[in-house]
Amino acid sequence: MGKTLIRGAKVLGGEPQDVLIDGETIARVGTGIEAGDAEVIEADGRILLPGLVDLHTHLREPGREDSETVLTGTKAAAVGGYTSVHAMANTFPVADTAGVVEQVWRLGKESGYCDVQPVGAVTVGLEGKQLAELGAMHDSAANVRVFSDDGKCVDDAVIMRRALEYVKAFDGVVAQHAQEPRLTEGAQMNEGIVSAELGLGGWPAVAEESIIARDVLLADHVGSRVHICHLSTAGSVEIVRWAKSRGIDVTAEVTPHHLLLTDELVRTYNPVYKVNPPLRTERDVMALREALADGTIDCVATDHAPHPHEDKDCEWGAAAMGMVGLETALSVVQHTMVDTGLLDWAQVADRMSVRPAAIGRLAGQGRPVSAGEPANLVLVDSAYRGTVDPAGFASRSRNTPYEGRELPGRVTHTFLRGRATVVDGKLA
Repeated sequence: MGKTLIRGAKVLGGEPQDVLIDGETIARVGTGIEAGDAEVIEADGRILLPGLVDLHTHLREPGREDSETVLTGTKAAAVGGYTSVHAMANTFPVADTAGVVEQVWRLGKESGYCDVQPVGAVTVGLEGKQLAELGAMHDSAANVRVFSDDGKCVDDAVIMRRALEYVKAFDGVVAQHAQEPRLTEGAQMNEGIVSAELGLGGWPAVAEESIIARDVLLADHVGSRVHICHLSTAGSVEIVRWAKSRGIDVTAEVTPHHLLLTDELVRTYNPVYKVNPPLRTERDVMALREALADGTIDCVATDHAPHPHEDKDCEWGAAAMGMVGLETALSVVQHTMVDTGLLDWAQVADRMSVRPAAIGRLAGQGRPVSAGEPANLVLVDSAYRGTVDPAGFASRSRNTPYEGRELPGRVTHTFLRGRATVVDGKLA
């Protein structure tokens, strides 16, 4: 790789600066840098951020390559400005052994579009009965630090306690899908006025909140780290805020769709809005935005959940739960958090790069845009406005809730250790 000069970029939304990339590293940051033999990108005041990091991505491979593959998923990630993603364990076979997590990790290396950090299952087969090979997955080439049965809750308190105790040995973290299963049997959407009017089985907020309350207490009891996946209710926010005030080592994520969409959309019966956890109320949405702004919620995670057409284009009750999100996440965050004045671009970098990298203990990701740091970068045209068209997605799946919606912002360039993976909004 040669040299690249990004001229006139607003680093973290600040004053325009030049950034010189030499090989895999940022060589200089300043003004009036001479290009020399470098390729020049005229940023014209676009926003330059550290490459985004996603703590929660479903790449589906191995086993569900009809939905997504590591290659197509990492292409989608690059288009969205991501330089690293955590691949969830609910594959077929489940990523509950060193062999499977190494397979996913190597596929990520081969793709070359972003780093892929596998997430190991907490329990064998995601069945919640027996701890998986946590130590072996950590000791593998994949160096797994995050463990989750996402898609299912670790509802057995003893199993959850043992997992929290086990991962302490290597500074790992258990990422909990907070859903008390007996309270959500037959649930189809958020429990509330809309579910009552539509006659759909309700998914109560307490099903999430009760598990979070239990798990922060368990984490405190054993002195371990716990991470809350896709937090979705105002009550959950208050529990996490209380736990942090007590010094409990808890972190939490929110998805872009829970920052924008509400259960009122379910009135359309369009299965694209069917997701786990379900879309909640406007009150919940506002509480989530405020919590992300004040730091109670640590980061944004996509929960990118691709499905083939036939799994979503059917009646509501039979449809799979989930939405794709890698290619639209930054636009939704700009719309809900930046354009509303709740976050500035430096805080977006913190919530979408710095903090998720720290939670996942990723070296080389979420680093400052400064000399000597790895050149993992994303250049964003924040003035752009465009209509979401899933036909142009890099993802293999098209189940986006934003089709036809106008959203702000567009990633024009993504750099993975100095190599451009996206140029002028298109895969390199």
